[in-house]
Amino acid sequence: MVLPIYTLGQPVLRQVAEEIEPQDPEIQSFVQDMFDTLDRSGGIGLAAPQVGRSVRVVVIDLNPIKEDYPQYEGFRHVFYNPYIEEYDKTHQESMEEGCLSLPGMSESVKRPTRVRISYLDEQFQERDEWVDGYLARVVQHEFDHLDGKVYTDRIQGLRKQMLKSKLNDVLKGRFSCDYKVKVRR
Repeated sequence: MVLPIYTLGQPVLRQVAEEIEPQDPEIQSFVQDMFDTLDRSGGIGLAAPQVGRSVRVVVIDLNPIKEDYPQYEGFRHVFYNPYIEEYDKTHQESMEEGCLSLPGMSESVKRPTRVRISYLDEQFQERDEWVDGYLARVVQHEFDHLDGKVYTDRIQGLRKQMLKSKLNDVLKGRFSCDYKVKVRR
């Protein structure tokens, strides 16, 4: 089932998400709904708060970018209770980011190109690994949602000031997109 994507202004996007219990009988169907929503919206990553649930679940599907990043063909994963354990700040890169919860916006965000993450995989097995490249960027962006942050929180100074009117437009529902959303009223 395709779920509405919550846009900036919804309180759930500013909450720190709670861990899930692996034995939750509804988690598998919720994850399938998240993938259905991601597929319908044309995104590559989605965190549970973006569909109204403050739990630590992220789905990532990098197949849509396989033309530019062939190494990610077939990459479609769920991350339960994920955390970034360590940032390797020896190399950082700026790149344009957009977000399904901020329709019509994109900005350049500087992030480390390598991070160590821990999570439970699809079989609820504990994982602890380093990820790098474009996957590291997507992971950081989506895991931020679990801590009540959006990518514009990482923008500083004058650039942040220049975004205020765009952010206000999103808050007021003045945007267009081709997927179902839930706007703050």
